[in-house]
Amino acid sequence: MPGSNRLILVDTNIIIESVRTECWNGIRGHYQVVTVEKCREEAQSGIGRTRGYVEVSDNHLSSRIQIAAVSDIERAHFVTECAEAMGLDYGERDLWAHALSRTDEWEAACADRAAVRIAMQLGWGDRLISLEELVERAGIQTKKPLKNHYTKRELGIWRTLFRLDGT
Repeated sequence: MPGSNRLILVDTNIIIESVRTECWNGIRGHYQVVTVEKCREEAQSGIGRTRGYVEVSDNHLSSRIQIAAVSDIERAHFVTECAEAMGLDYGERDLWAHALSRTDEWEAACADRAAVRIAMQLGWGDRLISLEELVERAGIQTKKPLKNHYTKRELGIWRTLFRLDGT
């Protein structure tokens, strides 16, 4: 799938880091970006005076992104498929429940170790992509360096660890 035809599921952390490093507009312009309502809520929550707080405005999430609703049935199906799902944050749990319900081709950008572990258990290891790789594929420059857990290297380490560990 070339460039903008590529469907990318993103979690809360990816949204926030993309806004922080000022590559969010480029990502939204290059890919078909999908997230879930809970990730949108999480990205816009927090206390503005907290050190390192990144403000994600309505404008960041109002265009060139699809916000998917997740039903209780989808959540229940996900939990039955993966008993450890309850250990995820709500946004990641809903994002994976949504992913499980999709029948099309997708990749997911995720920077949470527990969510990567669950994705590996579900056989989605090859669908995971780092924010760094999204940026590189799109030819986007970040204004600030990405934090370590958004890199290809870190995602590769997690994938290998969970493949070897089997959990």
